[in-house]
Order: sequence, then structure tokens, then C-alpha cells
Amino acid sequence: MKRTLLGLAAAAIAGLAVTAPLTIMAGPASATGDYGPDTCREGYVWREARTGDVVCVTGATRTQTAADNSVKASRWTSGPFGPHTCVTGYVWREAFAGDDVCVVPAVRSQARADNAAAADRKVSARLWISRYTVPPRDNGDGTSTSTSVDDIPRLKLNGDHYNFGQVRLYIRYTTGRLYWSGTVNATAHTGYAGGSFGKKTGAFDCAAPGRPANAYAQAYDVLSGRWSARVPVRVGCAVL
Repeated sequence: MKRTLLGLAAAAIAGLAVTAPLTIMAGPASATGDYGPDTCREGYVWREARTGDVVCVTGATRTQTAADNSVKASRWTSGPFGPHTCVTGYVWREAFAGDDVCVVPAVRSQARADNAAAADRKVSARLWISRYTVPPRDNGDGTSTSTSVDDIPRLKLNGDHYNFGQVRLYIRYTTGRLYWSGTVNATAHTGYAGGSFGKKTGAFDCAAPGRPANAYAQAYDVLSGRWSARVPVRVGCAVL
């Protein structure tokens, strides 16, 4: 779907100086729905430097990209790099291989930075399992108390590449019956992209040699509607 900014009158109302009509592709932001593995995190949209360009950038960068595309012919001249040599003051954008739209150097630098950050700005909804045990409880009098199950590993659900905000977590039997559910607030953590989290479930890890998974864990990013892949687990074992 395209939406076109029509005429100088509309531009004047918006307080913009426009030298040519712009056609801007209305690519999705992350909060508008699930667009598959190319869903952008909240606050980012597809750049659309060409058809199929789904690098996630700010709205201002996409607007700049559309503006540069609309006047590209006026910035080309014949020269040492052929008929698409840039006029003085401009360089090739290089947002993708073969991108010879001429832009100011700062825009090319931005394109490189956006390309480098592309994976971190997508809701790829990674989920993985770790395990933990419960430490003895400090009684406050120099003694501690533990139970017979404290040394049994329990399941912790971890994730990154989510929107900042609520993520719903589920463990279901392979039949679809719910075993456990919870919610967590994905936030920024050093070394992890986007919103990330770690949630202790309290569920015992029943994995053992020769015993196949009987359930799976899955996470749901509320803002985008994206689901993680299913991670196999084994739950529901008898514990004495």
C-alpha cells in the first residue's frame, strides 16, 4: 500500500519545505502486527530503499530514504564512475549492493550503521532453556533449611530480540494442554539484543536419558503478536 504526500499546499500546512512530491511506502512498525521474521521492534519501520528492503530504521530515516530516491536522477552526472557518478558533495548511499543513489556522506554513514544493527532491531523472539536449583533458606539464626527437592533442576525460560514490554510464557504438553504459564517484562540487558528476560518457572526438569520431550515452551511478544519457536522440554515427572 502506498500513501502519497500530494502537493505543496499540504507541505506548507505541515511546515515542510518540499521540492518534489514524495511517495512513501507504508511499511509496518512492530506494534502493528506480526510480519514474520522481518517484524521490526517498536519504534522502527522498514527502510524500503528498494523493493524488499526490510532493514528496520527510524521513521525519519525511511522518510529521508524516500526523499533521496525521488531525486536520484538529479544527482547523477557522467564521470569517472560512469553515468551514475555523483555530483559534487554527494556519495553513493550503498544501503545494499549496487545502491548508487547519491546522498550526503552522513546519510551513507547512517545506512551502514542501520545495516549493522539490522538483526538487533527485529522481533526474532529467541527463546532458550536454562536450569537452576533452589538454594537453602537462611533461617536468620545461623542455620539454613533445605528440602528434598531443592537439588532437582528446574526450568528457566530465557529470551531476547523482543519488544520492550510484556511477554507471555507458556509450557504446554505436546497434546496442547497447559502445564504452566507466566508473564515477564522484557527490558534491556547488556549483551542481549532488544528486550530480554529470564523467568524461573518452578517447574521441575524431568529430562533423562532415553526419555523424550513430552512438552514445549513458547513465548508470545504482546506488542507485535510474534511467537517464538517451540522449545522441547520434559515436565510432569513424579517427585518424592
